[in-house]
Amino acid sequence: MSAYQSDFLNVLQSRGFIHQMSDAAGLDALAAKGDVTAYIGYDCTASSLHVGHLLSIMMLHWLQQTGNKPVVLMGGGTTRVGDPSGRDETRKLLTYEQIDANKESIKGTFTKLIKFGAGKSDAAMADNAEWLTALNYIEMLRDVGRHFSINRMLTMDSVKMRLEREQELSFIEFNYMILQSYDYVELSRRYGCNLQMGGSDQWGNIVNGIDLGRRMGTHQLYALTCPLLTTSSGAKMGKTAAGAVWLNADLLSNYDYWQFWRNTEDADVERFLKLFTLLPMGEIAKLAALKGQDINEAKKVLATEATALIRGREAADAASETARKTFEEGTIAGDLPTLEIPRSELDAGAPALGLFVKAGLVASNGEARRQIKGGGLRINDAPVTDEKVNLTPKDLTSEGVVKLSMGRKKHVLLKPV
Repeated sequence: MSAYQSDFLNVLQSRGFIHQMSDAAGLDALAAKGDVTAYIGYDCTASSLHVGHLLSIMMLHWLQQTGNKPVVLMGGGTTRVGDPSGRDETRKLLTYEQIDANKESIKGTFTKLIKFGAGKSDAAMADNAEWLTALNYIEMLRDVGRHFSINRMLTMDSVKMRLEREQELSFIEFNYMILQSYDYVELSRRYGCNLQMGGSDQWGNIVNGIDLGRRMGTHQLYALTCPLLTTSSGAKMGKTAAGAVWLNADLLSNYDYWQFWRNTEDADVERFLKLFTLLPMGEIAKLAALKGQDINEAKKVLATEATALIRGREAADAASETARKTFEEGTIAGDLPTLEIPRSELDAGAPALGLFVKAGLVASNGEARRQIKGGGLRINDAPVTDEKVNLTPKDLTSEGVVKLSMGRKKHVLLKPV
């Protein structure tokens, strides 16, 4: 029997998206009628969102698929202040030009998973710079600031964590939760928003917004958060040794994006299939039942389906084929990530260690040496045994490239130009 009346909450629950919710019965009743207008805010701190953001975008996707309306809030205003949540130090303040450029670069991601338009359940996009930059400080203090208790603000996790660790919390960041709460009030008035969703670290800020709405006379507002994802081994989802797993192809190749999902730990495969693909639950159950070596087939399906969502089906299939050729046939697939180097470097004899670093396969020469000791680095599939080895034109394969590998799954082609 379904736990909820609404398709929206049933889908979210069955796929593992629900962490906390305010007034579940009230929200369920609204969702069953298709009357939920929900928003999630995205600050423009980089030119791309990363895999950590994908969880919340999937929530907007399922909201729309079940007949409700998503609103994407671009944080053109709040990015000027910086969200202190989950951080030990103040975010670097970006210029307004950087924020605007990031905002434009991020927008395209959403159109891959939700449909924008003028229909009842079509998505809308808003930018909080529109109202936050027009606020008069004195009026803001009188109309909004008076509803906030400093005593209560000091108990918020984002503030408490900094104070306990004796890390500085700037006054500008302290204001962030007031601005986020005010966003909720503005969006309820402008778009009829009645639900704010986000990661569980945003719970305090969202509940503050509900409270502010009540004090400022909005309709009933609701909160829903998803879990902050960690892998089974405790690592933060979407972070790798090489850095963030970016959604934009200009920052991370389709192959590397596919490979990130292919490297999912066994214990996470079922959970990630539910959260990051659109596969029906019956199909996911069959894949989750695979054991031993067969679970690798489920990982390939996860990698291809998750990549298709963000990079397109063609790119996902091409990345899958590249992996098959590289691992199963041992051939050099042309669409592996490529690093171009001046031909003169090879002619003069280029130190291999530096090229492994340049290719992003290792972080430093020191790490490269450690990997060599453990047999982790290979040139054209042959293990590197001498840390002083130089690459010359003799190392070029018949395809005119040198294949550098770290472990079994990370490869870069060196191409002289």
